[in-house]
Amino acid sequence: MITVNFSPKVDLEKANKILHEIARNRMGGWLRLPRGMDMGEFVRIKEAAKKIQDESEYLVCIGIGGSYLGHRAIIEALRPKSETKIIYAGNSLSRRELDRALEKVGDHDFSINVISKSGTTLEPAMAFGEFKKKLIEKYGETEAFSRIYATTDRHQGALHDEAEAAGYTRFVVPDTIGGRYSVLSAVGLLPMAVAGVNIDKLLEGASAAVETTVEPATKYAFMRYDLATKGYDTEVFASFEPATMYFNEWLKQLFGESEGKNQQGVFPASVIYSTDLHSLGQFMQEGRRNLWETIIDFPTDEINEKVVAAVRIAHAQGGIPVLDIGVSSYDEVGFGELIYFFELACAMSAKLFGVNPFDQPGVEAYKAELKKLMGNG
Repeated sequence: MITVNFSPKVDLEKANKILHEIARNRMGGWLRLPRGMDMGEFVRIKEAAKKIQDESEYLVCIGIGGSYLGHRAIIEALRPKSETKIIYAGNSLSRRELDRALEKVGDHDFSINVISKSGTTLEPAMAFGEFKKKLIEKYGETEAFSRIYATTDRHQGALHDEAEAAGYTRFVVPDTIGGRYSVLSAVGLLPMAVAGVNIDKLLEGASAAVETTVEPATKYAFMRYDLATKGYDTEVFASFEPATMYFNEWLKQLFGESEGKNQQGVFPASVIYSTDLHSLGQFMQEGRRNLWETIIDFPTDEINEKVVAAVRIAHAQGGIPVLDIGVSSYDEVGFGELIYFFELACAMSAKLFGVNPFDQPGVEAYKAELKKLMGNG
């Protein structure tokens, strides 16, 4: 169960109105996902994961943004045991990174999970082309296609059409769930299952959170909005577990894409303590007072507990608000709760700022300019 250490003034009527608006929104499917998972698809995910584990030393996960950050966050945090290791590709346009990934696969047995609703996003499309070519050269077309798993739109799109024509195993990016809210769908569940994450326990934690996190998520959303109206325009997510670095990255995408519209929202940043206490810690203690700190407090050892306590005291004395979010356990159940908590709190917070939590029109701006440049050269 998620706990919070703050009690902001909550407008209950407004909070209930926002909850109803989110529930009625076409893109609110993630709200029902923990208890409304398509069990047929869930069984197919487990079966595909077992097949991949049996025949591949590597699974190459190709995707960008919400197509990879959520499941990478959980895999990196839990470091589960599986003979099949995950390699990530298609999350940048760096040729060096793509070559490193290709070299790491080498002559090992591998499969591909390409994750893209449209199939036209440049970064994953380029990486998929390279790895598909390698797969065909190694196994021949028939077996290569049996090793490709496409998580994409149910009905349409370039990847959907290719997968249907070639006979790739297909999983669905739900129409009612945006990328950054999709970690508990097939988008995240297949790679996590291959990596050894207990996805039953993950959904168990998220399912429990459906009932238990409404109150703390509401408090957190209202506290964020209250701090923003008082001039605090930056939130620093602080974790004391180095393995949660990618969880912080997922949080930055979740809040950045959901809130950053119409000159609204809070800028999301992150630190990993105690490492960053010896660099950014100076700024946190004595720099500009336009920020606050949100500590994600996992159960830990006695020494780390003392560091957490010391940071709370010192930074509060330094003049920044320190929020504390307590997590019940550092395992699949705890992370399932935490995912649902942050998704709900983020959607509520965005609504308080008067913006749509589920679109990202600004992301298309650089793509449009890139198309112009590529078309010109």
